[in-house]
Amino acid sequence: MTSLDNPADTHGQMIAASKVNGTAVYNTAGENLGSIYDVMLDKASGKVDYAILSFGGFLGIGERYHPLPWNQLTYDPQANGYVVNLDRRRLEGAPTYEADDLSLWDERRSADIDTYYGTGPGFGPAPGLGDAGPGIPGAVR
Repeated sequence: MTSLDNPADTHGQMIAASKVNGTAVYNTAGENLGSIYDVMLDKASGKVDYAILSFGGFLGIGERYHPLPWNQLTYDPQANGYVVNLDRRRLEGAPTYEADDLSLWDERRSADIDTYYGTGPGFGPAPGLGDAGPGIPGAVR
């Protein structure tokens, strides 16, 4: 089980935030969409609200960062990564940011992301997002 002494041990239900960074993200077709660059936590609750997906670019040049609502990711132990029911075209049209912009997070940015993906307060389940579906064996939330 993950502990403060050994955050690399992620065989249980919990994972250290430092180990989430760099984890691959796939769509339901098995296409690698990128990797998690960072996570955004709500300061008051400590709950993870967004995964920042590193997508595009080459060797860090031209790379853009795509915040995804955390509740749309499903962990797939067989893939050793997260799965999102999202195709590459939808991701390419999503709000993106430069690495330096991520420190400027505010409620407006959250609202823009939630509106794009149809998630957050006041939204029902978004079409094309959420449960990884039957095509991802072993996927767990």
